[in-house]
Amino acid sequence: MWNKKLLNIIIFLSLSLISNSQEAVTEAKKTRLVSEIDSILQSQVDLDKIPGAVILVKKNDQVVCFKAYGYAQKYDYNHNLLDPPEMMTVDHLFDIASLTKVIGTTTSIMLLVDRGLISVEDPVCKYIKAFDTPDKRRITIRNLLTHTAGLYEWYPLYYRASNKEECFRLIADLPLQFPIGVRRRYSDLGFDLLGELIEIVSGQPMEQFMEQNIFQPLGMNHTDFNPLKTFGSVKIAATSPGNPWEKRMITDSTLGYKIKDIDPAEWNGWRNYVLRGEVNDGNAWYANGGVSGAAGLFSTAEDIQKVVDMLMNKGRSGSNQFISGKTIGIFLKKDRFRNGLGWMMDTKNSFMINAPAGSFGHSGFTGTSIAVIPRDRVSVILLINRQNIGLLKNGEYYNVNSVRRQVFRAVSKYLLNR
Repeated sequence: MWNKKLLNIIIFLSLSLISNSQEAVTEAKKTRLVSEIDSILQSQVDLDKIPGAVILVKKNDQVVCFKAYGYAQKYDYNHNLLDPPEMMTVDHLFDIASLTKVIGTTTSIMLLVDRGLISVEDPVCKYIKAFDTPDKRRITIRNLLTHTAGLYEWYPLYYRASNKEECFRLIADLPLQFPIGVRRRYSDLGFDLLGELIEIVSGQPMEQFMEQNIFQPLGMNHTDFNPLKTFGSVKIAATSPGNPWEKRMITDSTLGYKIKDIDPAEWNGWRNYVLRGEVNDGNAWYANGGVSGAAGLFSTAEDIQKVVDMLMNKGRSGSNQFISGKTIGIFLKKDRFRNGLGWMMDTKNSFMINAPAGSFGHSGFTGTSIAVIPRDRVSVILLINRQNIGLLKNGEYYNVNSVRRQVFRAVSKYLLNR
């Protein structure tokens, strides 16, 4: 009998030693990963490639790395170094740019689908009557979500519209540029229309629907449009000195964005100060009062993580089934263009290069990005305020895709099961 008890004690101690050994390895990996991320991001700050960044890496329920680097604002409008620059913190809000499409708009459409109010196969004209025309009536909600509706890739709506109603009418009046469903052409206008659809189906302004149905239920207390109005005095990372790149899109025909029927001299409402708490995207700010389905949300890494956790938990948030697993599955299934509904899933040509099957993410023009690997329950939220450096000599903003890829490779090395 004593031999049996002794054997059980030995087994227990052995298992404890194994567990402690595994925990030590995990801590060692965490330490090496954080050190590598430090090296990547701090070197970018030191070289003046980026002003600052916040990163949040999570595996399972464990926060592996949550740090801030550099500055929330480093330069003034004339590219003079601030004295002193404002240090970045993990609490700073960012203009998350096109992450609005997935965090706000796609999640809203998920909720409407989940509640049986719409189907992704519904024609858009079922809800937006202006699309009941011979050339547009075959466009579905799925087409808008997958950027296959044939809409303009970009159009300076503020040259023809000054509020959301005028924007919606203008988009409906614009001719299609590509055949419906034939090719994927990333378009902000499709997500502007999804914003209109949310308002029509819910009977609420889009920002109010998101606040009541996403941000409040998920505890996203630092996420909203027009944060200066919502939150007042709050830490916000600065972005661009005005809109110099967007002005180039209109005036420089070599970029391929110039619209034939737009005279650049027709409108001159460009901002001449550093943007801080005002959305960078011109269509969202100039024509939509800071609120659109394509851009406009400000948020923190912690708040974004709450949506990511919900998606990785198959729609659950705590004890609440926020969205059904079935609906999550519909949206996170690759189509023939290798992407999901709203979410990017093509890992052959993205900052999530060679990620495992089922991975998804998105990026934003201001320097923001999300990468999620459900197989390993790993997520990477990287927020960079790249625009505060200003345009480079080549007339473009610093491309942070290489930084995203370096970070993703480091995370893959230490946290993914290969």
